[in-house]
Amino acid sequence: MIHVRYNLILFAAAAAVFVAPRPAKSQSPGKSADLETRYRETARKITEAALQSQGAYDKLVELCDDIGHRLSGSPELEKAVDWAQKKMREDGQENVRAEPVMVSKWVRGRESLEMIAPRKASLSMLGLGMSVGTSADGISASVLVVADEAALEAAGEKAAGKIILFNNPMPTYDPETGSGYGTAVRFRHKGAQLAAQHGAVACLVRSVTARSLHSSHTGAMSYGDAVKKVPAAAISVEDAEMISRLTARGIDVRVKLKMEAREEGQARSANVVGELRGREKPDEVVVIGGHLDSWDVGQGAHDDGTGCVMAMEAINVLRKLNLTPRRTIRVVLWTNEENGLAGGKEYARFHADELANHVAAIESDAGGFEPRSFSVECSDKKVQEIAARQLAEIVKLLRPTCTMDISQGHSGADVSPMRDAGVVLMGLSVEGSKYFDYHHSHADTIDKVDPTELSKCTAAMAVMSYVLADMPERLGHEPE
Repeated sequence: MIHVRYNLILFAAAAAVFVAPRPAKSQSPGKSADLETRYRETARKITEAALQSQGAYDKLVELCDDIGHRLSGSPELEKAVDWAQKKMREDGQENVRAEPVMVSKWVRGRESLEMIAPRKASLSMLGLGMSVGTSADGISASVLVVADEAALEAAGEKAAGKIILFNNPMPTYDPETGSGYGTAVRFRHKGAQLAAQHGAVACLVRSVTARSLHSSHTGAMSYGDAVKKVPAAAISVEDAEMISRLTARGIDVRVKLKMEAREEGQARSANVVGELRGREKPDEVVVIGGHLDSWDVGQGAHDDGTGCVMAMEAINVLRKLNLTPRRTIRVVLWTNEENGLAGGKEYARFHADELANHVAAIESDAGGFEPRSFSVECSDKKVQEIAARQLAEIVKLLRPTCTMDISQGHSGADVSPMRDAGVVLMGLSVEGSKYFDYHHSHADTIDKVDPTELSKCTAAMAVMSYVLADMPERLGHEPE
């Protein structure tokens, strides 16, 4: 009943906001400043179709409920590779294929963390991706709590033989400055390196989230070129705070960590590709997509199932409307973003000879919440500035549905290997106040995804990719 009510509301809203669109005409050349006027009717038609459909959400239901989480090297990821090809073929997409990629296979195994003094208690934990494991007997040691690198340095020899806990809070989300994820994630990434350098036997990190319901959040860590490798795990905010309070009172906290984590070499996987071929310049390409892999907890719904299905459905909406742009729109679902970025790197390597004809590459890897903006970056700063001006005109086409802006800066991890080739890179940004509540945790499930917000993201991706693929001049170039 909820979905039916959504559809009725969306239909009524669309009828009030959108005038009935005439059949799309082939666009004539003109100045970039005319983009809003030239594509207004077509954008309304695309947006209306996307909002009246739950195609992206229906795909996400299948991906999340039928397959589940999709860690690199797992059977579930390969099921997702097969599923994505099948769905795009059913939608009538062209050149659907799996492009082979070798990925790291890291296996979590069984794991546990128990406080054994001053009392016994089971603690919430998730081993960090790519961590080594412990012996079968586990590691038992006292916990030394530190806030940051300086506190660890100040501890000196006290760290030797201890399990280091980095209790570094992630800032509360701020609408102006964002999540503060980057300030806290460094301990997840390199905490084990720092702990080992000071003689510690293991590393624990406070989960990278500002809100917690006793949940742990995993993610990739790195040993760099370290010779000594110690196990690393994330614990819940609540448990990190409890241990900190106890040790602050001079109470010795001892824990036992058990992890069967291990690497099992390389495994075969693939990037999934499907296209809406261009009518005039099919060799020029606009890439849109997200990453198909996820961590082995939750369902990988927001991270990054939503990015995959909105790209798949964006070209499906265009195809149903018989809208064929001048250039090709290529959906790419990258593999192995979470713990290796092999998919993004291999795409750039395999398509190296084509990258000069890549007009833009757009990634969505921030969840399926209300769309807010597109970011843009390019190694050629003049191209970036021109592109930003053109994109500022294009996003005006989306403002009847959602407020969209353009920012200049980071686009996405999977598209980043194309940066040096001069490709204009873009990222879809969404309302971010809840994303890190679920990120890399058991809570990243489809019930956290709002179908209406996901449809708006699909509309934004469809309109943006269509205009970039159809506009007379190439993105980042002045009109002739």
